[in-house]
Amino acid sequence: MSTPASLYDEAVKIYEGGNIEQAVEKLNEVLAMDESYTLAHSAIAVYYQKLGKFDDAIAHATKVTELEPDDHFSYLQLSVICQRCGRIQEAEDALAKAHSMGQGK
Repeated sequence: MSTPASLYDEAVKIYEGGNIEQAVEKLNEVLAMDESYTLAHSAIAVYYQKLGKFDDAIAHATKVTELEPDDHFSYLQLSVICQRCGRIQEAEDALAKAHSMGQGK
């Protein structure tokens, strides 16, 4: 039986092979098994951004900050995703949050 971790690893390999849509499908399988699998939300945010599905990308990046509210990197990723999706104010807000947390806290 597949585990969220093994499905996540498969999704990354699929992505590295160039099939972003199929990688997203595999990550959705991960999330169906474990909605709180942070790595899957993080990866799917990037993949959706690359596919031009900006609202979905931001939703998943935001979910990472909800699951890991004390993680400085979560807010940095949200900032980058928002910036790449053309949501500059949201990107600046997320970056400010990351800076206010400081590194390593």
